[in-house]
Amino acid sequence: MHTDALDLARSYWDTLVEPLVRGRRPGLALAAGRLGGGSDVLGLDDAMSQDHDWGLRLTLLVPREHVAGVRDGLESDLPDTFQGRPTRFATTWDARVRHRVEVADPDDFATARLGVDVTRPWVVADWLTLTGQSVLEVTGGPVFVDTAGRLGALRTRLTWYPDDVWLHVVACDWQRIDQELPFVGRCAQRGDDLGSRVVAGRLVRSALHLGFLLDRRWAPYPKWTGTVFRTLPRASAAWPALSAALGADGWQARERALCDALDVLLDVQRAAGLPAPEQATREFHDRPYRCVDPAVPDALLAQVQDPAVRALARGVGSVEQWVDDVDVLAHGERRAAVVAGLEAALSDRGSPGRRGA
Repeated sequence: MHTDALDLARSYWDTLVEPLVRGRRPGLALAAGRLGGGSDVLGLDDAMSQDHDWGLRLTLLVPREHVAGVRDGLESDLPDTFQGRPTRFATTWDARVRHRVEVADPDDFATARLGVDVTRPWVVADWLTLTGQSVLEVTGGPVFVDTAGRLGALRTRLTWYPDDVWLHVVACDWQRIDQELPFVGRCAQRGDDLGSRVVAGRLVRSALHLGFLLDRRWAPYPKWTGTVFRTLPRASAAWPALSAALGADGWQARERALCDALDVLLDVQRAAGLPAPEQATREFHDRPYRCVDPAVPDALLAQVQDPAVRALARGVGSVEQWVDDVDVLAHGERRAAVVAGLEAALSDRGSPGRRGA
């Protein structure tokens, strides 16, 4: 039988952890909730989720000078079990048997998850360092109490991209799709149906990300991308066409389904108040394939006002748009390093253009 992890976390806090913390430190400014990693943070865990890293977990945010004392106090005061479940257990990232109340300073917690120093104003590169999953680890889970308001302020800050950055990353997804859409047919016509299917899968992945952007929702990591996409208020309308693209046997049906999905997403873009030309795709030169109409990204980029955003290389976008390595995306410091390295290396700010056909 599946136990609701968020209800369990709330009961753990209300019944046991909060009284212990308040007893030792009455009046301490704090925030508590179920934040960080884990499918339960997104409300997506099930019975299978309980086989590892699942149980009595909380995030408790207190001023930095109190972190060690609160953590050690809980280690001393917590009983062995709560509601029949162990309060101390090992995890896949820490073999020690210890309590899993993550105690941290709010700024340190958010900076570690995001890869961006939250104590200073952000520049454009900071926004491009974020992944949807990293933001959801700060904003996605329930907050049980926030007496200082610092966590609430952080979550408000992370509501969405600044408008010009939003325009840029949406345009980048269209450009990414344009780069490979003609290859669905080109591969197949050269006898490489497997290659055509691989390209279609890559395009569906980019289209899913684009849908999240257009609905102003942070995308979770790949295990849950499709599940959450189907709940999006507008972009989910593209789901049938995207599914058809992956299931199609011939390249013509595959390409047609992809183009149908892009038409839906362009309508979503229009409904979101972003510029949207008449059509999403057009003929690719004089070949029997389709490509993204360049008017789509051009119209988006034409509305960008911020000089720092206008100076960005076309088509590159946020780190999760051009990096797919988990060991980079799951670590904030690594994401920040690769974004900084790219910014330093880019000397040509023009469009890279479509790869050779």
